[in-house]
Amino acid sequence: MPQRVETEVKDAIRNAKGWLSEVLADESPINIGLDEIEYDERASQWKITIGFSRPWNTIQSNALTNIAGTQGTPRRSYRTITIDAKTGKVLSMRRRQSGDD
Repeated sequence: MPQRVETEVKDAIRNAKGWLSEVLADESPINIGLDEIEYDERASQWKITIGFSRPWNTIQSNALTNIAGTQGTPRRSYRTITIDAKTGKVLSMRRRQSGDD
């Protein structure tokens, strides 16, 4: 039988979102949402990727974006938060490259 992970996935997600919101509070992140989850059994770590937008970082408008109605749409940024599954402590935050970031 597999060993029970002490920090369950829902707790890890909540920790990652809350920590990211706190750390980036002065940048007023919006649209914070879960993107990916990975569990590293050997290291006993959760890797939680969170997507978010910053109000000041918007897609540049052009004729096509104006027609599509996406003028002023905030770009998405992604960060992977590593959490110790035994303690629930955040260990690191890394940028995940994407087409928008």
